[in-house]
Amino acid sequence: MGTYLIAHDLGTSGDKATLFTTDGELVRSITCTYPTNFFNSTWAEQNPEDWWRAVCENNKALLADVDKKQVAGMAFSGQMMGCVVVDRDGRALRPAIIWADQRSQEQEKAIREQVSEQEFYRITGHKISASYSVEKLMWIRDHEPEIYKNTYKMLQPKDYVIRRLTGAFVTDYTDASGTNCLDLNRLAWSGRLLELTGIDQEKLPDVYPSTHVAGELTGSVAEECGLAAGTPIVIGGGDGVCAAVGAGSVREGDTFNYLGSSSWVALTSKEPIYDPELRTYNWAHMVPGLYSPNGTMQAAGNSYQFIKKVLCKDLETEAKEQGVSPYELMNREIAASPVGANGLLYLPYILGERSPRWNPNARGAFVGLKMEHTRGDMLRATVEGILMNLCIILDVFRAHMDIQELNVIGGLAKGDPIRHALADIYGVRARRLNWLDEATSMGAAVCAGVGTGALEDFTAIDRFIKVDDVIEPDLENHRRYGTLKACFEECYTALLKTYDDLAAWK
Repeated sequence: MGTYLIAHDLGTSGDKATLFTTDGELVRSITCTYPTNFFNSTWAEQNPEDWWRAVCENNKALLADVDKKQVAGMAFSGQMMGCVVVDRDGRALRPAIIWADQRSQEQEKAIREQVSEQEFYRITGHKISASYSVEKLMWIRDHEPEIYKNTYKMLQPKDYVIRRLTGAFVTDYTDASGTNCLDLNRLAWSGRLLELTGIDQEKLPDVYPSTHVAGELTGSVAEECGLAAGTPIVIGGGDGVCAAVGAGSVREGDTFNYLGSSSWVALTSKEPIYDPELRTYNWAHMVPGLYSPNGTMQAAGNSYQFIKKVLCKDLETEAKEQGVSPYELMNREIAASPVGANGLLYLPYILGERSPRWNPNARGAFVGLKMEHTRGDMLRATVEGILMNLCIILDVFRAHMDIQELNVIGGLAKGDPIRHALADIYGVRARRLNWLDEATSMGAAVCAGVGTGALEDFTAIDRFIKVDDVIEPDLENHRRYGTLKACFEECYTALLKTYDDLAAWK
């Protein structure tokens, strides 16, 4: 049995390949970038050949000084909700339509006219949206009928690469649950939804657990992709669910918060969690028999980066002079501002919003600005607005499960004052993990280990991660934030008409 595990995280901007030992040691991480073609306002496509090139190049660089025969297996994490149509030989018939593409608004509307949002949500665990795969496949059927006719299977990005590696046309439950046509309760394609969408089920791949071994590499393919012949290829999962494993959320009740450009709160449960207001959604988990209820906001770290760009240009020079990161200087200013940022609120909707609002017309705003407010107050208000928005998502899950602590990962979790604000706003123990940026690839690596038998089960993630620090909530601050969060909700509601008016502004 080999001693190494390879994980590929096929993201939007590139493929991040990571080499781990079965003892949980990170050996090496390499990224190969590729472009995205954004056009026609809401369209976003990638060339699947770029994914293949990136995987092959990364493997060769990753294993430059490693015995290839010591690799126990390789698995994938991948961007979700895509649409890659291929022929019987696995050749892509057109560029891949990726998750960010919103062209299929007409197809979304067609589904809405045939089924209630609540019924659809109960079947799939998700809202009806142009973001998902089946609406994109419907668009190809309606606008590119010859391509649809010649489509043998619709795959996800990671599944396209797996087909190149093994010849198998497969997907896993996590990625299938991001297509808008999987019955989440049965973990099978929904005949009801396929009938009303008019999609042929034979154009969908077979669905397996994430740990399923899709195949082993043959000599010619192994040489091209830089691995040894016979290396097992495990399917893996969608990136959001791989991150759950990498964040240690593998047992019922385990909860985590990813704080990155976008941000989400998710937990592990035995059943999907259905919110009456449809504010959150559900993935199938990589761990058999479990689910990953989730709520993702659009602009967490994006808001922080925006404020940094607009308000903190001088800190770049100052940070260089002091030999520190500009984020360290920003953290100092946040820490100097009191709870509530001296009565300033920030609404973090600069990219519209998914959870918990589901309002593409929502807009960002500072509310309560006074002459005496400082840049530190604005920075703190930005952080608090992000976290209050996420706390609404957390409260949806709290209605179903007692949550006293959560693991925190992602780049925004590096700041001490940010984690203190998180603990106080949420009212939970905030546990920062040692690997803030590796959770997704780590989850895929553990999946490779479980699928090949190199690891006993998904609790092996405990060997890969450790808790760097724990912040307890200040109960008085939590009480005060409760009052502020009520104001935050009132501001969002009061501005609903304004959002729509501004969105229509020419």
